[in-house]
Amino acid sequence: MLSVLSSIVLAQATPPPPSQEIRVPQPVRVLPGQLDTVPVFNSNSPELVLNEGILLSTLPPDGKQVPAAHLNFPFNGRFDVFAHHIARAPRPDDLRTLYLGVLMQNPGTQPVTVDILQAASHLSQPDAPFIPLPPYVDNPAGTVFAGPGSRAMLDVLRGQRQAEFPAQIVIPPGESRMLLNLPIPVKELTPPLNGRSTLIRARSTAPIYLASLAKFAPTDPGGNERAPTVEEWQALLTSGSLSTPRDKAPTPPDQKTGQIIYGRVAGVAEGSRWVAQVVDPPGVQTTDRNTWYLSTPERSQAFSYGLSTLRGGTLGTSQVQTANMLVRYPDTAYQAHGNYAIEYNLTLPLRNRSEDIQRIAILMETPIKENQPQDGQLRFLQPPGRQVFFRGSVRVRYRDDRGLPQVRTVHLVQQRGQQGIPLVQIMLPPGDRRLIQFDFLYPPDATPPQILTIQNLD
Repeated sequence: MLSVLSSIVLAQATPPPPSQEIRVPQPVRVLPGQLDTVPVFNSNSPELVLNEGILLSTLPPDGKQVPAAHLNFPFNGRFDVFAHHIARAPRPDDLRTLYLGVLMQNPGTQPVTVDILQAASHLSQPDAPFIPLPPYVDNPAGTVFAGPGSRAMLDVLRGQRQAEFPAQIVIPPGESRMLLNLPIPVKELTPPLNGRSTLIRARSTAPIYLASLAKFAPTDPGGNERAPTVEEWQALLTSGSLSTPRDKAPTPPDQKTGQIIYGRVAGVAEGSRWVAQVVDPPGVQTTDRNTWYLSTPERSQAFSYGLSTLRGGTLGTSQVQTANMLVRYPDTAYQAHGNYAIEYNLTLPLRNRSEDIQRIAILMETPIKENQPQDGQLRFLQPPGRQVFFRGSVRVRYRDDRGLPQVRTVHLVQQRGQQGIPLVQIMLPPGDRRLIQFDFLYPPDATPPQILTIQNLD
């Protein structure tokens, strides 16, 4: 699910030598847990925005010039806002700045307070260009990133709220306020192309409606660009239609043959976080029934858990982790394929049930996508394929072999079919237990699925 921006970066890269497929006996298990029910305002279609218009509106259709552009879904309590869009100059001589606006409307008779819990919004240029990075870079200060999605997800993972976002916004009865009103400039860029990724975690005290919109910067009498006002955004929302051109329409879920077109997402997805304690599945835990732990692999063995598995890519588990859409436009994705901006928060209570000391490693990997591996073997490429399939930071928290608490944040770049580098290595004596916590936010510009692997290095 590569974006226009990352595709250009790939096109400029030096072609690697031809890849050879390798097969690794490595079972993939069903990931315990499930997504929560926090609604996510997910604005990603059209990804490439060439014209003004509505990107996603959850307002009621009443009184709107184009009723079909409004999905009538109120947010009340916890919700997330995810927006990932790209601007490109429509013509070489048209370098106007495109603004991305997210408007909140209070339909009630009492003021509504919206708390901004965490928030980050970054441009590709100059905030987070797609620079080449090694596959594995320690990132303790959060200063390593490539692409706006990588940077925005890392900021929120670190619990940050950018200074551009206030802690609270109060919306008077019947009025609107801007949650986001930021530019995507293309002037002086070669090519004239730029992108913006945004993730906001928020909470409202009463129902509100949300809308994301695209509008070229108005100009003052001197020809200087300025940000659109809330009144101008409201006028576009009332009289405008969906921005065009549209992305490719998705393949219906009941289609069983042929190519799958997942489509871009524009709607409200169900689920912001996947929280789970990863323990032995039935049939593996033969003793100590009802004891919660994850038995480490036998010598030289490994097993994995799918991350962001999807229709057409369950890696033999039949588990589709993709968030369901509560409301959507008919020409956009049926599910939030890729789980962009969703947090995985996994706890691994490891236990060495053998009679030997074990060297255990935790890795993240990107095998070749498939539904049913042959003979339980995952497929990788050596060297990895040209396409970058994952670009973002992950965090691991654990106690090292001295018993000291450690927090390791690592920026990963993984190409198609790439095997992982250990994020953590620990020594487990016989009968010993060790708790490892793994979490990350699935970044835009990544292509699922990935796997979390527990490997015995002996």
